[in-house]
Amino acid sequence: MSEDRFQLLRLLEATLFATAEPMAEKSLAERLPEGADIAGLLQELAGLYANRGVHLLQIGERSAFRTAPDLGDRLQIETTVARKLSRAAIETLAIIAYHQPVTRAEVEEIRGVALSRGTLDTLLEAGWIRPKGRRQTPGRTVTWVTTDAFLDHFGLESRDALPGIEELKAAGLLDARSAISTLGAQAMAAVAPREDAEEGAEGQSAEEEAGEGMDHEAAAEFESMVAAAEAIADEEDEEGPGKP
Repeated sequence: MSEDRFQLLRLLEATLFATAEPMAEKSLAERLPEGADIAGLLQELAGLYANRGVHLLQIGERSAFRTAPDLGDRLQIETTVARKLSRAAIETLAIIAYHQPVTRAEVEEIRGVALSRGTLDTLLEAGWIRPKGRRQTPGRTVTWVTTDAFLDHFGLESRDALPGIEELKAAGLLDARSAISTLGAQAMAAVAPREDAEEGAEGQSAEEEAGEGMDHEAAAEFESMVAAAEAIADEEDEEGPGKP
């Protein structure tokens, strides 16, 4: 093989390697010297890669490097992607966390709107809620509670570790705005250190207790969940009793 042809093969190899999309001979000709035997070079390069981990394949009228077919299965990577909860799911999770055990009808009564069919399914699939028996009432409806996975995700030791409204207000995580405004703001908030001089005397702040063990994303999600429950509870206090 002459040195010139070897250099052409190297240039062709580099050109195909640098693009993720298959390239037509016309496009390759624009990058190689005029008069280069593109078809012959492609055939020769394919022969050089015939027994390698990648092959030069002809895809229609285009060429591209692709993983050898017998190695494809060994290169698959499975990753778990956390699903972002909708506002309805966060509100439902908050109600279950603070009112458990609670039925679907009671959740709907507290929220003031009907649950969509997939809301409880989403939380159940995430492993954050589970059924716990039935109400000893006509219809014997299923009651729902949070799981250990829920506690682990939010860095809580037990249900008793859920902060109350006064703790959250003291930590600056809740304010007096409307429920919708509060939900929107808290969903975007992150746990930030308090600048209260009284914090040192009181020990660990409520904010630290609420966010301890959580990463940034979990802390923001937790604040949104708690804000949903407390904002709904505030509205109930103003409008009258909700769930018995």
